[in-house]
Amino acid sequence: MAASSSSSSSAGRRLAGNLSLRPGVASIIPGLPDDVAAVILCLLTFPDQSRLRATSRAWRLLLSAATLLPLRRSLRLPRRHLLCLFPTHYGLANFAAVAVGGQIYVLGGSRFDARSYPLDNPSPSAAAYRLDLALSRHRWERLPDMRVPRGSFACAPAPSGGVIVAGGGSRHPTFPSYGSRTSGVELYDAAARAWRVTAAMPRDRAGCVGFVAHGAGDGREDEFWVMGGYDGYTTVGGVVPSDVYCRDAVALGLWSGKWREIGDMWEEWERERLGPVAVISAEDGRVTEVFMLDGHDIFRYNFSSNSWSKEATLRRKIPSTQSCGFIAMNGELYVLTSAKLPVETSSPWKQSKKRLALEFQVYNPAAKMWRVLTTHPPVNVPIDFRTAALCTVEL
Repeated sequence: MAASSSSSSSAGRRLAGNLSLRPGVASIIPGLPDDVAAVILCLLTFPDQSRLRATSRAWRLLLSAATLLPLRRSLRLPRRHLLCLFPTHYGLANFAAVAVGGQIYVLGGSRFDARSYPLDNPSPSAAAYRLDLALSRHRWERLPDMRVPRGSFACAPAPSGGVIVAGGGSRHPTFPSYGSRTSGVELYDAAARAWRVTAAMPRDRAGCVGFVAHGAGDGREDEFWVMGGYDGYTTVGGVVPSDVYCRDAVALGLWSGKWREIGDMWEEWERERLGPVAVISAEDGRVTEVFMLDGHDIFRYNFSSNSWSKEATLRRKIPSTQSCGFIAMNGELYVLTSAKLPVETSSPWKQSKKRLALEFQVYNPAAKMWRVLTTHPPVNVPIDFRTAALCTVEL
């Protein structure tokens, strides 16, 4: 305990010395040593730190990402997990958001323009953007476009530090039964700032999910897994198109560059398609558990038997007409839904109003326990989780 306190004090003292050397920077908190004040502000929540940056020049310098993140690492504080939510824009949907370290990538998507022809043929996007949260000024950086435009595709951080994408197409929620499909796979090399084409999947697939399983292949090879999705469509009565969903999974060996087919994960009578998937990883990024939300139940994937087993049931059931998000963060599973909650008024005779809120049903697989949280998003419009993008980032 004494060693930990000594290292915290020395780290705060070094930072305070660096701030004091800058001209025009006053003490951080009057009446407190700067090293103690630096540690106090470092322990505040991320939203509080964002609001407090405008207090003074010293606080703005201390609470900037370029200063704060190295201080937290030197103090050996636990990493902070942030949930990033990207609501769907009318013209662009089905894009992907993925975090690689302290950077967030937003890739691809499907565009729809009412002025285009034919109307039922949306076009995919190849655009790629990146936000580095470790920089003092947060701004989006335009990256080179993907080789193949795509939306509704599998995406995951690559072990080399880049991003790997697979499959996808031009599906847009305005016309949910049409659009192209692809089997192409690309890997973004962050050092070379270029996309590199790798071996394509065995067949076209869109609407799928992906993750990197470390040591899951032969010889403990790292693999990029692609699950579910749809690879074609039939017609009901010869008129109404209907998707043909994939029940299997495929895996790409990141060393060998070869695909292997995993096989069907469930029988045809069990479920129609793969639900939202969330992956829990260890501190070193190694995937430990894979979960799926199917209706009101959460299922756990068994790698050895290639099957899903029921894990838990939601505390609060979600109506079939309402969409929800499903994501893993800090070893727990989060189920997100939009809701309208009454707002307290200052006068009892005033009519109560309702404000948009986000409800989190949080499940801890290790403790087998649930908890429910509620927060208010910065936007006051309903969020369609069927097309919104979610990701988590550690700082």
